Amino acid sequence: MAKRKNGGFERLAAMPWPVPLVLGVIGFVVVRYGIGWAMGTSQNAILAGLGRQLSSNAYAPLAWAVLGICWVAALASYIGAQRRRRLLETQTGLDSIRALSWRQFELLVGEAFRRQGYAVQETGLGGADGGIDLLLRKEGKLTLVQCKLWKSQRVDVKVVREMFGLLAHHQASAVKIVAVGAYTPDAQRFAEGKPIELITGAALLDLVRSAQTAAVEPAPQPQVSAPAEASPACPKCGKAMMQRTNRRTNARFWGCTAYPSCRGTRQLEESGLSRVWCG
Repeated sequence: MAKRKNGGFERLAAMPWPVPLVLGVIGFVVVRYGIGWAMGTSQNAILAGLGRQLSSNAYAPLAWAVLGICWVAALASYIGAQRRRRLLETQTGLDSIRALSWRQFELLVGEAFRRQGYAVQETGLGGADGGIDLLLRKEGKLTLVQCKLWKSQRVDVKVVREMFGLLAHHQASAVKIVAVGAYTPDAQRFAEGKPIELITGAALLDLVRSAQTAAVEPAPQPQVSAPAEASPACPKCGKAMMQRTNRRTNARFWGCTAYPSCRGTRQLEESGLSRVWCG
């Protein structure tokens, strides 16, 4: 199967959507105003003269083209993110996963790892016939991923050997092979003691369900302490009161802020006691 090639637009669309959005604005400013400024300040007399002659409007069509391409890529990135989110959240079991196309299966696996905190890159080097489907990056480490949507046969040792051979070539730290089924005994024995993780269909389903659960769990609400009792008005003079402490009994009470000219007091509302004037 022919390998897919990722161009500049595809690379932009693969980024989180705010990135191409910002890059579009930066590119617009650089192209429309930066090129003429750079040419005008060049040590080359020809470039400097050309830069002074050309106004910023001369670069306007190119600047708008850069902005448009980046923003369309941002839109494609946003739509793709929503599609991957729905794809993951609508899975109900292994049967629904087996019903996916190989491309949908690759997107599902990528989204499941993305929910685990990985930066996910779809390489376009895989496909229905195999290869490196995803590159995972986390904490400075690179992991190669191959997705196997083999519905009726187990993944054999040949596939595991091929992926292990790519480990050093790509200077990766580990390999993950994700299947909807199981692996042959030879494949499992070959992976033992190596940085190779063989993910079965059952383990993938657990990964998907864990991501689904994390998506629907409500965020913890901050605990808010009960508001303090509002300061009452003095029953004698009407001025505000403040909390005071009886030096002999250590009992708390409301005392007038105009003390000692006003000796109005009230009890605190504690244990259901109502406010009463005590002085």
